[in-house]
Amino acid sequence: MSSAVLSSAPPQEVAAAPPMGDVLPPVKPKRGLIGFIRRNPTMAIGAFLLLLMVSIAVFAPLLWTVDPTALAPARRTREPSAMYWFGTDMLGRDVYSRVLYGARISLIVGFSVAFFASVIGLTIGLVSGYVRWADSIIMRIMDGMMSIPSILLAIALMALTRGSVQNVILAITIAEIPRVSRLVRGVVLSLREQPYVDAAVAAGSRTPRIILRHILPNTLAPITVQATYVCGAAMITEAILSFIGAGTPPIIPSWGNIMAEGRALWQVKPYIVFFPAVFLSITVLAINLLGDGLRDALDPRMAKRV
Repeated sequence: MSSAVLSSAPPQEVAAAPPMGDVLPPVKPKRGLIGFIRRNPTMAIGAFLLLLMVSIAVFAPLLWTVDPTALAPARRTREPSAMYWFGTDMLGRDVYSRVLYGARISLIVGFSVAFFASVIGLTIGLVSGYVRWADSIIMRIMDGMMSIPSILLAIALMALTRGSVQNVILAITIAEIPRVSRLVRGVVLSLREQPYVDAAVAAGSRTPRIILRHILPNTLAPITVQATYVCGAAMITEAILSFIGAGTPPIIPSWGNIMAEGRALWQVKPYIVFFPAVFLSITVLAINLLGDGLRDALDPRMAKRV
């Protein structure tokens, strides 16, 4: 009886609190180019400056330049003017044309060294970090190379060969490989202890497959960031080698050669050194800004915004 009465009784209405409005307005992420620039201002500025320098190097013949190697002794050491925007050097060559064409050499050296040093250093770091018996042998060789400053090692290598752009790229690449391999090795040492690597080993996967499928993809982000710094360092090293006469031949216009030729007149004609130095500084700054932006974008722990 009592159960029937209870079952026939109307259910109690449950009082519920009214829905509360949003404390914070919904965030609408910016999309497109404007959104990318707002999220990654450092990368955007670096990419813009670097793209500008690459455009200058590629389209140098169309930017009102003349032959950068043409001699004109009658017009030597002219001050910057409407006719000679950056002035002329002691041989009458147009500094503006030489600076713009010199961007080609610096960018070619920087990009080439970054590519070859990253590929070779990545291979060495993967093998050294994962294959335990090879680690001690390879790293001792890398430690020996790193004990010599990169600029001194590059000078020593250039002393064994003749001056050319190819030899400069080779010498700087050899000097930068140990730093890249050290970075990759440190990443691989932490990755090989991860559970998914242990699972792959337990499943019977061979070492090359584990390295290529499970280790390599997780090293691409740090190696990409490191490649930007290697590129900037290579451009500075090339300028130093050319400045001291151990780099590209003097007949090839490069920023280091232009500054080397103008150092004798630095106190009276500083513009010969000033303009290539400014272009070199802007280019290296652009590459470093791009590297910082890539680091923030690829590593969530370094992101400034969540």
